[in-house]
Amino acid sequence: MTPRPVLSDTARTPHVADKVAGFHADVVQQVQNAVASDAVVVVGMAQNPFVKKARQALTEAGVTFTYLEFGSYFKQWKERLAIKMWSGWPTFPQVFVRGTLIGGAEEIKAALADGSFKQRLG
Repeated sequence: MTPRPVLSDTARTPHVADKVAGFHADVVQQVQNAVASDAVVVVGMAQNPFVKKARQALTEAGVTFTYLEFGSYFKQWKERLAIKMWSGWPTFPQVFVRGTLIGGAEEIKAALADGSFKQRLG
């Protein structure tokens, strides 16, 4: 699979690079810290049915997880955008297992069903 194209650092001015690096850096750091320290992390938002489905699937499977919620459809969209820019995943939830982004609700359900989730969890 070919990686998603990303604008190279040389194609950004220092001003733009600083803006990107500082864009809600505190939120990104909060997510990075949780992903580094907790086995399973779900990053989501209120009112999103897919976030609810992912959390429910994990709960039903007996998986303990950390949940970080950033706003709703009308609040904290910039914070969620910063998380998307960092992870490269375009939607919520974003589920991490042992530091690796697994995907969203559909990917979690599939990984739980085929045993790859437990294998990754160790």
